[in-house]
Amino acid sequence: MAWMDKHNLTMLNEFILMGITDLAEFQGPLFGLFLIVYMVSAVGNLGLIFLTKIDSRLQTPMYFFLRHLALTDLGYSTAVGPKMLANFAVNQHTISYNWCATQLTFFGIFITCEIFILSAMAYDRYVAICNPLLYIVIMSQRLCHLLVAISYLYSVFLSLLVNIKIFTSSFCGYNVIRHFYCDILPLISLLCSDTHEIKLILLNFSAFNLVSSFLIVLVSYILILVAILRMNSSKGRHKAFSTCGFHLTVIVIFYGTLFFMYLRPKSSRSVDTDKMASLFYTLVIPMLNPLIYSLKNKEVKNALTRTWSMCANILLKIHCNIH
Repeated sequence: MAWMDKHNLTMLNEFILMGITDLAEFQGPLFGLFLIVYMVSAVGNLGLIFLTKIDSRLQTPMYFFLRHLALTDLGYSTAVGPKMLANFAVNQHTISYNWCATQLTFFGIFITCEIFILSAMAYDRYVAICNPLLYIVIMSQRLCHLLVAISYLYSVFLSLLVNIKIFTSSFCGYNVIRHFYCDILPLISLLCSDTHEIKLILLNFSAFNLVSSFLIVLVSYILILVAILRMNSSKGRHKAFSTCGFHLTVIVIFYGTLFFMYLRPKSSRSVDTDKMASLFYTLVIPMLNPLIYSLKNKEVKNALTRTWSMCANILLKIHCNIH
């Protein structure tokens, strides 16, 4: 009988997401808040992708990497956001087995890729400030495409590896995920089969991803700081700091959140704290990145002005032709 129960319960076709809160009075306000956050994020990142693609003055390595940063932000926030909003709207917290696997796969691809895109951007800033005369030669189009391609291919490999391991394992009867999306650790806790191998893969690759990418960023910015301090001109130092300021702000927010998530002692962990941290890096950070790069970046603001003018002229011509 026990075998029959276990056999029936492992044949899961859906999971139940606990969501952010089970308090009914907060469902409406939270839906409105996160709808605004997601819409600002989607519009901002799509805008950056569009601007850096069509504007001739933004065809530099820095904006090439920024375009892919916006793409990864849009990717992992979209993997989580719409489903979370739908659960708020219909007050139904189920997610199908296949959609859970799909959500986790795409989230893993884009969040891992973002880590290495940020590292590539740090290296790009290092070359721009420490080797300005050789910048165009070193940061060639070929190297930029290679760095991005490696990031995507590695992220796809890692995400598929982990997800295949999880979803080919046996689940126990309990199908409630204590989160607002299909995250790896809550899913692993639902497995009946031995999870040692999955946890070992996850630990090793997570450590490699965080340590290697953070070391690239750290070494790049130490060398940048040394180069800036050696500059005689205060104007040159200010220009160098402003060049790195946007990226450094994004780096601090992103890595600060990740380190808070994964390096806290177990005694200070709680489900609610993990949910808040997850909300921050799945929805808030993708909203902040385009704002950080556009509000005080003159090149992006000028590109936006030029694009608006171009669109207005096209619409005016269409209007004149009609009439």
